[in-house]
Amino acid sequence: MRSRRAALVALTIASLAVGAWAQFAPASFHASFPFGRAWVSTDGPFNEHLIRDVGGLNLALAVLTGVAAVRMHAELVRLAAVVTLVFSVPHLAYHALHLEPYGRVDATGMMLSLALGVVVPAWLAWSPAPRRRTTPSASPSGRVVHR
Repeated sequence: MRSRRAALVALTIASLAVGAWAQFAPASFHASFPFGRAWVSTDGPFNEHLIRDVGGLNLALAVLTGVAAVRMHAELVRLAAVVTLVFSVPHLAYHALHLEPYGRVDATGMMLSLALGVVVPAWLAWSPAPRRRTTPSASPSGRVVHR
């Protein structure tokens, strides 16, 4: 369960970082995401509306994955993972088909980071949830109840 929570926390932090940067500093995000590498500006002209939409989407994903990390309910974890995949798979596919403007280092970094954004939620979505241990306790009637 710890590794599942760690994966959700990592997804939350990544979405929060991308989302906050894009939402609150869209021109900077366009010019220098990630870490000054200019992956966004290489792909086209600045569009504040589009960048802020990406920010809002990532902030929404951060809320969902963050709540899943705190609650750790199997259905919520799976939902957060699948919703993340709905965004991440087409995002990876787009960039995999449009690598021409990038040098080898940037193309490799981009593909690795985007693939990680697919592998982690896919693992969360399709790996069996750990079973919770049940502890017997006595009910008011004296019968043993498993919780």
